[in-house]
Amino acid sequence: MILIGRSRWVPPRRWKLWSLPRPALSYVLGVDAVAVMITALALASTVSGARTGVRPTEWVAFAVLAAASVLHLESARGIERRREMAANTSPYTNLKSLWVFAGLLLLPLSLVVALVVVTYGYSWIRVYGRTIAHRKVFSASTFILASAAAAGVLRGGGLLTEPRVPTGPWTLLIVVGAAATWWLVNFALVIGAILLSSPDATARGALGDLADQLVVVAGLGLGVAVAALQASYPWVVPILMVTVLTLHRDLLLPQFQRAAGTDVKTGLATPAYWASAVPAELARAETLRSSVGLLMLDLDKFKEINDTYGHPAGDQALRAVGESVRAEVRQGDLVARVGGDELAVLLPGASEGEVLEVAERIRDRLSTLSVSVDTAMATTAVITGVPASFGAAVYPDVADTMDQLVLAADNALLSAKRDGRNRIVTARPDPPAVTDHADQPVGD
Repeated sequence: MILIGRSRWVPPRRWKLWSLPRPALSYVLGVDAVAVMITALALASTVSGARTGVRPTEWVAFAVLAAASVLHLESARGIERRREMAANTSPYTNLKSLWVFAGLLLLPLSLVVALVVVTYGYSWIRVYGRTIAHRKVFSASTFILASAAAAGVLRGGGLLTEPRVPTGPWTLLIVVGAAATWWLVNFALVIGAILLSSPDATARGALGDLADQLVVVAGLGLGVAVAALQASYPWVVPILMVTVLTLHRDLLLPQFQRAAGTDVKTGLATPAYWASAVPAELARAETLRSSVGLLMLDLDKFKEINDTYGHPAGDQALRAVGESVRAEVRQGDLVARVGGDELAVLLPGASEGEVLEVAERIRDRLSTLSVSVDTAMATTAVITGVPASFGAAVYPDVADTMDQLVLAADNALLSAKRDGRNRIVTARPDPPAVTDHADQPVGD
């Protein structure tokens, strides 16, 4: 087996960006180009405009907001990946607006752009994993355009210098107007991209659940609070940060985990959640013209562990297997227990080479796994090696639907079992049908 290295370099001609419909491609590149122009103008204004350079207090505020944004993203990266997958062809709402809008009230536009770059750069690396780069570049561009529009409202309302926090009814009205402008511009740009990228999408479907936009509204409101505290009482900001992180992680995350369903023996996703996640991810991949990898793995001779040491020991071994599999998959991949000793791994955006790389890492780890278990005889035993057979399949290379993808992976798994176990077999597309024309009459 030839394994693919860990290099993530993709030649420009193979970027998923070029698979977008021509109107969507023009739109995305146009928005990105406008964002680059705004960035250049903001930098020029900071260097040679009315203000000369960045003040020390603004550098401090930038550092605080950048650090807070990174900490926020890191603490909630698991839930945010699952929420983005659930959004599919509707706008994905998040709390990045909190730190960006706070920066808009405290910093020159050039540093706001830098904050957007830091936020999206970190989230691309740590939160969303192997997602499509052009989507994150476009999302960052919408933030830059929205911030520039909101900055125009602030300046038009007379708030010319930072910090631009509300100090009275009129300035409060201006800040609220800027926040509304920020939301509207960002929302409209995202909706436009969804409609142009998905010819079958409807305007109503693209809008999604408008109640989800309350997340953005809450983020903008918290951004105003963070900016006001940073300007007047900076040492109170860490307290507000802790509050935001607690609300996001300890309230929203359990809600999504309960909705997902967790297998009590392994801590993995349940078959019910798996059955709902696969078609949603395939629909998302179709919209993005991306791929989805699927691994089905069955533990070899696992019944012998149950028969020799008892079912409680088997449960302990199964949990250790689940932990080992999760340790070797990528950020954002979904691992589920779909049968007694059968697991499945969903790998969004993965190519065949990447699926095989993950499978080989899991196979190596399970082959040498050492598990201490409590036996039915009230003693402790050590099980060394819990090998597994793997079937791999990739959408859309070998399948067009969920049923076809699962069947292809299952058939590959059966082949691995028949060929000697503890090996990986990859599903291949069926060869095209060949029509024999030998006996057909020849026209005049």
